[in-house]
Amino acid sequence: MKSSIGLATRPGLFVTFEGGEGAGKSTQIRRLADSLRLSGRDVLVTREPGGSAGAEAVRHVLLSGAAEEFGIRMEAMLFAAARNDHVEEVIRPALERGAIVLCDRFIDSSRVYQGVTGNLEPEYLEILQRIAINGVRPDCTIILDLPAEKGLARARTRGGEAAPDRFEKEELQTHEKRREAYLEIATADPDRCHVVDADRPEEEIAARVLAIVEPLARHQAATETTDAETVG
Repeated sequence: MKSSIGLATRPGLFVTFEGGEGAGKSTQIRRLADSLRLSGRDVLVTREPGGSAGAEAVRHVLLSGAAEEFGIRMEAMLFAAARNDHVEEVIRPALERGAIVLCDRFIDSSRVYQGVTGNLEPEYLEILQRIAINGVRPDCTIILDLPAEKGLARARTRGGEAAPDRFEKEELQTHEKRREAYLEIATADPDRCHVVDADRPEEEIAARVLAIVEPLARHQAATETTDAETVG
């Protein structure tokens, strides 16, 4: 694992989950959190957009589509503002106390949704994200890969009678383009990103995710112990 992704530079472990609509991120985060807590780890589960009081207020604006009429640049700025509040108020403090942070979406979602299918210039988006995250980058990213058609069907079933949100309502072709974009991100950053087939039984997916994260959690725990002994 490359040191540039942060495993040896701070006490906590930051794991993000990415994927298209209906890929099962929430379910797999919950299962992973349960498994890690059983082993005695301090685990924080959070999400984007949202996760902090300020970011949750922005979440409603974004997912309701209220900001859509102002264009993709305004949406990207709102996502960045929400992310910065989330990072500074929730994620960074948890990592500094040594927690494992499991986050439903993070910077890769912006690269895919606002960048690839929103046609926002990559340079502009990366500047926004650099300011928003202020040095807090994921140690590990789980990309749950599922054909867009299956994911949308799951999302509609999950939503019941509720109207699709700002992103669920978009065309199938757009969702499939996002799936391809996530796979390209994984190919470009294989040390951080792990693609998991989400078109399998829930238990099998959970076992695969745990197999990826558990060694990182053990490494992080060992690092904390070594650091504590050095200080002592």
